Amino acid sequence: MRGPHNIWRLVRTGATLERTGAMNLVLDAFEATPTLRFVARALGLPFKWLGYRGDPSMPPATRALTALGPAYIKFGQVLSTRPDVVGNDLAVQLRVLQDKLPPFSIGEAKAEVERELGQPVDELFSDFSEPVAAASIAQVHKATLAETGEKVAVKVLRPDIEKAFRKDVDAFYLAARMVELFSPGSRRLRPMDVIEHFDGVVRGELDLRLESAAASEFAANTKNDEGFQLPQIKWNLSARRVMTLGWADGVPMGDNDAIDAAGHDRTVLSSRVLQLFLNHALRDGYFHADMHQGNLKVAPNGDIIAYDFGIMGHIDAYTRRVYAEILYGFIRRDYLRVAKVHFEAGYVPADKDVDEFARALRAVGEPIFGMDATRISMARLLTYLFEVTERFGMETRTELILLQRTMVVVEGVARSLNPHINIWEVASPIVTNYISKSIGPAAVIGDLASTAQVLARFGPRLPGLVEAALLRQSNETTVVRRPRKRWMALSAVGGAAVMAGLIVLVEALT
Repeated sequence: MRGPHNIWRLVRTGATLERTGAMNLVLDAFEATPTLRFVARALGLPFKWLGYRGDPSMPPATRALTALGPAYIKFGQVLSTRPDVVGNDLAVQLRVLQDKLPPFSIGEAKAEVERELGQPVDELFSDFSEPVAAASIAQVHKATLAETGEKVAVKVLRPDIEKAFRKDVDAFYLAARMVELFSPGSRRLRPMDVIEHFDGVVRGELDLRLESAAASEFAANTKNDEGFQLPQIKWNLSARRVMTLGWADGVPMGDNDAIDAAGHDRTVLSSRVLQLFLNHALRDGYFHADMHQGNLKVAPNGDIIAYDFGIMGHIDAYTRRVYAEILYGFIRRDYLRVAKVHFEAGYVPADKDVDEFARALRAVGEPIFGMDATRISMARLLTYLFEVTERFGMETRTELILLQRTMVVVEGVARSLNPHINIWEVASPIVTNYISKSIGPAAVIGDLASTAQVLARFGPRLPGLVEAALLRQSNETTVVRRPRKRWMALSAVGGAAVMAGLIVLVEALT
């Protein structure tokens, strides 16, 4: 479906950005070139009257995306995880993007449940409420299981949401190609990769079986975490467009008055939410990547309950070690070690100067450590760190950006509960414990054991693999013939001409 016919969708988008006053904000956030600005304004300004008006009480960017509909709302939410693309200011605005849309009827929801689960709703549930929450992709109903009387949450996708998203995502791909065409400098932000990432996120959320699987894996990883609960997935009542899970009974994490009235200790909760996140990210490499107050509750017994598993983050074991070493190095103020970790991991090009990079990192860390302990912000540190690494040519890594963004959100949750929390004091035991387990002698033994297991699995095949490799190398050596001197001379002349042409072209372009 990608093609010129999607230009109309871009015209409507540009018209809405113009009408809501968001066009310049978006162009500035993307550091648009004059050419790209001209194209964007040409697509939007003449048709401003066709744009959606939106809610004037909202900030321009959120007003425009909310007016444009579900796909744009979800796109804005995903972009809020990419401050490297949209900048910090716009990312903060998008982070609070409203995801409340008019619900679809309970009749449509029941019909969808019956179609997916193969039984009448009245046989499965003794009670099925009106929607209690309606978002861009799905809405939630509170229900009671007919068989056991247990309270559950039933999540149902919006009717025809897949088709609607597909149309808008196709237009997003066209927009990304236009950005790359008219703004070559923006290619460092990899617009097509951003859209592909968004496409992947949406495809996952449009199949609730995948969200159920994510919740199940997360529950298995965290089953022994003290003070933490997850609603249980009801697999027999879940399918591609319907997901049923236990009802999360508790007070909203964002309601401090209700938390206090229930007798919970907000200081304890603030430390716990931060330590839980760090444990999930470092220990498991699998974390809830949308841990804002709206997805967290406090149970009557004081446990933290997390739900909505549409966006989960994953980082491999090696990257976890790198990230932990970076945090640990900053905690110890060992900037040279932090710099070397970046080089060892290949995050910073090898032709850069490690000592100069360490000095730049010191300029990031020292002002923060000069603050009062309760004002030290890991979020601020990560923001400054990103600016420095970008200056030294570090390529964008989506998984680290998602991790950093979630860290910022979790820190905000912790500070909303306890404004005086000492972030380093709370984080240090988790990071130190992980470092001791992943980098010490026990970790080396574990790595060797894992390597031995791999070799053992391939043991019977190793002689054959080695022989095949040697034969292949021998055949390649036999086939290669020594070129004649005449061809060597022509090749040298041709190579020199090509190099000279490239040098002239580069000088002309610069």
